[in-house]
Amino acid sequence: MAACKEDDPRLHEIKSKIRVVPNFPKPGIMFQDITTLLLDPKAFKDTIDLFVDRYKGKNIEVVAGIEARGFIFGTPIALAIGAKFIPLRKPKKLPGKVTSEEYVLEYGKDCLEMHVGAVEPGERVLVVDDLIATGGTLCAAMNLLERAGAEVVECACVIGVPELKGRDRLNQKPLYVLVDSKRENGIMKIDVDDQQV
Repeated sequence: MAACKEDDPRLHEIKSKIRVVPNFPKPGIMFQDITTLLLDPKAFKDTIDLFVDRYKGKNIEVVAGIEARGFIFGTPIALAIGAKFIPLRKPKKLPGKVTSEEYVLEYGKDCLEMHVGAVEPGERVLVVDDLIATGGTLCAAMNLLERAGAEVVECACVIGVPELKGRDRLNQKPLYVLVDSKRENGIMKIDVDDQQV
């Protein structure tokens, strides 16, 4: 694991734009809201640029974005690195033949679907989402892609919630996170991630 470049002013600006919403979508959940980040064009661009800097020239052929906030970050990354984009969607959102993977969330159960044939065997894939909490969604995405024969190279998220230990569920798959949400004195705060790989 490599340490994050904490002196990069872009990271500090990004973390300052993410708000924490208590008790959403249900009591006890501290929701990490990236919509406030999206309201700042410079911070949003810096977020994309940090991912592009990491993945450009890494022979990533596919960026798979997890519905819905993974679409926001995944599509510009795919365009910038010259990869195709695959949406991993909630049930009954994709027309045609799909393959699916059920998973457990911090606050319930869900399912991801992907078009059959969207990814080719052996293609190198980057999985993108806005946040990793318990890791269930990223695991489901990786399972879906790997069952189709793809090689998941890495997972990338804007925010990590280390106390929920999602990183531990990824079976040693590399994870790149820009900022962490940490509890200090009972209050969730966003901080620069020092566990990037």
